[in-house]
Amino acid sequence: MPETLSILVADDHPLFLTGLRQVIENIGHFSVVAEANDGPTALQRLRGIRPEIAVLDLRMPAMSGLAVAREALSESKETRIIILTAYDDEEMFNDAMDIGVLGYVLKDSATAEIVRCIDAVAMGEYFVSPALTSAALKSRTRAGDAMDTVHGLDLLTPTERRVLRLVARDHTTAEIAEMLSVSPRTVDHHRANICRKLNISGINALLRFALQHRALI
Repeated sequence: MPETLSILVADDHPLFLTGLRQVIENIGHFSVVAEANDGPTALQRLRGIRPEIAVLDLRMPAMSGLAVAREALSESKETRIIILTAYDDEEMFNDAMDIGVLGYVLKDSATAEIVRCIDAVAMGEYFVSPALTSAALKSRTRAGDAMDTVHGLDLLTPTERRVLRLVARDHTTAEIAEMLSVSPRTVDHHRANICRKLNISGINALLRFALQHRALI
């Protein structure tokens, strides 16, 4: 990796933002090249600077960190995204993973954990706070149990399960295509395969199935 990597940090709490900048710059091989206190400013600076890494607070005024990440990643994969959150929210976590976020860290984590996350993401690796990882594993266990009881779920590929989760969150084909960086036609192909494997048909059958089994997929 380059000797010094550029980082954008965004958080609506000035004291936390200052502390985060100090932590990052103390690592030695990172340079904070931009800051933002709200979502729209973060997105504007991301577009203008294209830093190697962006560390975004999940909850920011006007536009959430997740919304900023979604917009930025739909336009370019140049910047690797880390989300900082004060909430252990499984749905938000899944959304972040679905759009291509590489790091997801609780804000009250130890400084060393945030540093490990930045180092991992700089290498193109995923990093998730251990507490969140435990929740994700529990969710996957529930999903595994569901596959044993709901006919066809065990036949779905990882991509098809991701599409099904997004359908359950009421995303349109166009929105899913944008989030997965594929064409709408590819999403339609996945939807057709899912319906075939689940043996369902009819108008809105996939949406009804996804909503009925939302807690399990």
